[in-house]
Amino acid sequence: MQAHRNYQKELEKILSALGAAHGSMPRLLLHSCCAPCSSYCMEYLREYFRITVFYYNPNITEQEEYRKRVQEEIRLIEAYNHQAEEWEAGGPAKIEILEGDYDPSRFLDMARGLEDCGEGGERCFRCYELRLRESAETAKKLGFDYFTTTLTISPLKNAAKLNEIGEGIAEEYGVRWLPSDFKKRGWYQRSIELSKEYGLYRQNYCGCVFSKRTAEKEKA
Repeated sequence: MQAHRNYQKELEKILSALGAAHGSMPRLLLHSCCAPCSSYCMEYLREYFRITVFYYNPNITEQEEYRKRVQEEIRLIEAYNHQAEEWEAGGPAKIEILEGDYDPSRFLDMARGLEDCGEGGERCFRCYELRLRESAETAKKLGFDYFTTTLTISPLKNAAKLNEIGEGIAEEYGVRWLPSDFKKRGWYQRSIELSKEYGLYRQNYCGCVFSKRTAEKEKA
């Protein structure tokens, strides 16, 4: 049996080595599920990487909800970049954003037969893989040094499974996976603080029709 791994310590070790190295910052493709979850991840990682946020979330099955969330991501990145411009020279690089194809049918096809699967189960794991595989393909195609996801900041997401899937896909595509468990050290709480500071829209479900159904039942 594999020993329990502390993915956050693994990340900190990598960042420490990057901080001690000389030369240009490596490029990171940061898959983002939403602006609130990405808020702290960008604040933290932009000291070590030139970040491009990859917004790829076909699991958001309602187009209006999707557009609302992607616009919030764009608004937050613009705010961060404006803030960076006001800092002294030598501050963090401008954060870019790349929006993936929005095709909810890819998610719905993947979820066929798993409609009644509970939240946090096999349907979610396959959704992780769908989004991380697209991220790895994009990172490989565009020559990024690393890729990772903001999903591990959520207490409702399985960080061990996300890292397991990410590492497997990274080996398959030959792109380095950046391990993480961003919820550690109170950073999920920091994302809540940043959401309030920037007035971000926070949703109570991950985005798919199945999680929305669950959230509505719990609210009722």
